[in-house]
Amino acid sequence: MRTRPLKVALLGCGVVGSEVARIMTTHADDLAARIGAPVELAGVAVRRPSRVREGIDPELVTTDATALVKRGDIDVVVEVIGGIEPARTLITTAFEHGASVVSANKALLAQDGAALHAVAEEQGRDLYYEAAVAGAIPLIRPLRESLAGDKVNRVLGIVNGTTNFILDKMDSTGAGYQEALDEATALGYAEADPTADVEGFDAAAKAAILAGIAFHTRVRLDDVYREGMTEVTAADFVSARRMGCTIKLLAICERAADGASVTARVHPAMIPLDHPLASVRGAYNAVFVEAEAAGQLMFYGPGAGGSPTASAVLGDLVAVCRNLVGGATGPGDSAYAQLPVSPMGEVVTRYHISLDVADKPGVLAQVATVFAEHGVSIDTVRQQGRQDGNGEASLVVVTHRASDASLSGVVEALRGLDTVRGVASIMRVEGE
Repeated sequence: MRTRPLKVALLGCGVVGSEVARIMTTHADDLAARIGAPVELAGVAVRRPSRVREGIDPELVTTDATALVKRGDIDVVVEVIGGIEPARTLITTAFEHGASVVSANKALLAQDGAALHAVAEEQGRDLYYEAAVAGAIPLIRPLRESLAGDKVNRVLGIVNGTTNFILDKMDSTGAGYQEALDEATALGYAEADPTADVEGFDAAAKAAILAGIAFHTRVRLDDVYREGMTEVTAADFVSARRMGCTIKLLAICERAADGASVTARVHPAMIPLDHPLASVRGAYNAVFVEAEAAGQLMFYGPGAGGSPTASAVLGDLVAVCRNLVGGATGPGDSAYAQLPVSPMGEVVTRYHISLDVADKPGVLAQVATVFAEHGVSIDTVRQQGRQDGNGEASLVVVTHRASDASLSGVVEALRGLDTVRGVASIMRVEGE
């Protein structure tokens, strides 16, 4: 075994960072045996040095992250501070001063992953980021390595535990969105400001990373279509159940049928109850991968939290350290395909549309005509009069597969009909 320890700088010592430091300390002998060299925590950069951090030598703590990553003796920098800056500058500086990097920063990787990979390659260093998507679930490495010889056609997943908890609670108890969100907040699943989760920003960043790796193409956060789930109602779940479905916030990355382009999107969708993702409960994550040779694969587990995320970080740390001991680097950025990312309008799927309409003869015919004029074929229709005496009825239309652009044209035209009082809900139907 190599006797000189590999020195690790830790940027951030919150929930995840403190757990990384704890595991490095308590499992030091095991890590050394697995790597072939001892690993030493050489410095910890924090914003508030006065806070007591159990198990961490106070002499290792510093507020000068830049000086820490510039140290010539640092072999690996572990970045768990999040955000774009100063993380981007610190990671770049680490590469330029001879260190490899392990990061859990999904937002930065979704926005600037290609540039960071370029610097890592130029400096002959590793950039690993398993913890950036789906917490402890091994997903990035299987896509980058295990499936490197296969052709991935689709990645479909639940990649945000907060939204899955909320939607699962709405489904299982009949609760409304706000009630379910309040419970998620009380239990610590949702942040005080849940916008990044419930509006789909978190999942969109992860979708960009997954699409880029799966399709060997550069996909940025701006390329990902995004819809949040704040407008999902208890009535939507009732309709989903009538179709034998439930509702999940999905990240969907697809290769076009002709292989010439890809799409990446995040939005609520109905999925059949017999689909594996339908049974994912609580704050768990799951990702369904469809590959040409391997077929259908599912990755499932806790997608967030200090210990699960730290597990993924430590897995990357071991891999990077093994590369250093062996004098090699792992897989870098693979964007040789350079496929264009198609706009959302070209996405083809099925739709569930709920309308509030005048309760009188001829309405269904008018609605059906609008769908026909836009080339959208109707699969089923359900109409139900209301008992409130206001002369309105509910009309639910489920379509065959159609493009998003065609469906948008239908919705715009429906809103122009005097007999349509409102479009109550539009939900895509996936996973069939």
